[in-house]
Amino acid sequence: MLKAIHAQEDKAAARQKAALVAEKLRAMKLERIASFVETSVEVTLSYMDFPYEHWNRLRTNNGLKRIMKEIRRRTRVVGSFPDGYSAMMLVGARLRHISTTKWGTRQYMNICKLYEGGIR
Repeated sequence: MLKAIHAQEDKAAARQKAALVAEKLRAMKLERIASFVETSVEVTLSYMDFPYEHWNRLRTNNGLKRIMKEIRRRTRVVGSFPDGYSAMMLVGARLRHISTTKWGTRQYMNICKLYEGGIR
């Protein structure tokens, strides 16, 4: 049901769908969940204020998840660290490598679209 709310084409349609979902949840006798959906739907729809091309990138955190997975993979290879400083050195070195390679310099979003829409 929550995916259906976020699959709408604009914010007004998503609000309408959220109201329908809340009604359906109330019919299923899930009052607390229905009221939670009604009160918090605006927060989850904030990405719809931006241009449509950016919606998928704004509502997910895939880039951050990928970095964290890479750091976790590297630290598991080492096993245990003698102190916190050595762990920070490994993480810092990995982040430095990411930022200097093609993976780190790749543009995630076209920012020109944001300037065209007046969003800064």
